[in-house]
Amino acid sequence: MVLALGTFAVGTDAFVVAGFLPAMARSLQVTEAIAGQSVTVFAVAYAVLSPILATVTARAPRRTLLVAALAVLGLANLGSALSPSFPMLLATRVLAAAGAAAYTPNAGAVAAALARPESRGRALATVVGGLTVATAVGVPLGGLASQWLGWRAALALVAGACLAVGAGVLAIMPSLPGGPRVPLRVRLGVLRRPAVQAVLPLTVLGMGASYTAYAYSVPALNAVGVEKPASMLFVYGLGAVIGNLAAGYTTDRWGATRVLLGGYVVMASSLGLLGVMAATGLASVGAAAILVVGWGASSWCQTPPQQHRLIAAAPQEASLVVSLNSSAIYSGIGVGTLLGGLTLARGAALMYGAGAVLALAALVLALLTRRS
Repeated sequence: MVLALGTFAVGTDAFVVAGFLPAMARSLQVTEAIAGQSVTVFAVAYAVLSPILATVTARAPRRTLLVAALAVLGLANLGSALSPSFPMLLATRVLAAAGAAAYTPNAGAVAAALARPESRGRALATVVGGLTVATAVGVPLGGLASQWLGWRAALALVAGACLAVGAGVLAIMPSLPGGPRVPLRVRLGVLRRPAVQAVLPLTVLGMGASYTAYAYSVPALNAVGVEKPASMLFVYGLGAVIGNLAAGYTTDRWGATRVLLGGYVVMASSLGLLGVMAATGLASVGAAAILVVGWGASSWCQTPPQQHRLIAAAPQEASLVVSLNSSAIYSGIGVGTLLGGLTLARGAALMYGAGAVLALAALVLALLTRRS
């Protein structure tokens, strides 16, 4: 549970921008499409830094590493809150990505190491659950805080949460040793394994599909008749929590591939129908809520089965392969956010449609690589 509190803090930081993107864009005098690229910069920095930090910090005691990562994340958010310009904001987002990249993979690897093999899917889902609860609670609350206090105050609150959870991890988590130092070149040799090569591109595609519209959720939800996006982001987060928890149990019971195939079908359908609503002007808050639940659930049902597949493929390098999957997750978020920014000016229907196409591509790839 204490590890999940940490991923809650990380997830709130990573996704909170979606709740106040228009206000931040106006304050920093940039367009919404450009402001959304702060999510892309965070995601790309995370993807690049995750395997590097996994190597550099391999021998560090796990508790010390996790606490230090949360401290860096908190200080970076204070820097973001005080940023006078968009370039300065981007610099602090890179620093925040370093803290997140050091925390999340190691939290997942520690959870997997402490769990019995038959419960590994649920253990991973618990840690990832912190991210999904952040989308359900942290992101909407961040959006509301930005409306009441301003987006800078919202980021300052996120910084305080990161530092508070870091203190909690220090107080509660047992001391665990680090692992042996292994050169990055040797560590990345795991990428030559066919099973690993099959899993990571699927993570990129699936998360890209999930996040094509998410960073721009305020205008995207406005296009389907949702006047108060903060409340619908809570609905998305509720779906994310349900999808993640269900994925943990069903992965242990039915296997990772079936969970992934079902998730991509739901994702493609949800995003495709949201695109139809935006294109035709058939605004319905109730219908949008049902589809947004499906969107959230399918987005966050991916990670437990994907991590399960990777750890099964390389059990001796669990920390590394989980960090590589985290890199793939944030690469996908970066690709999706970039694609969303490119399609935003042409309307929400095209943005939703682009996400649906990526989800269909993920479904095809999952079918092709199911034996791996």
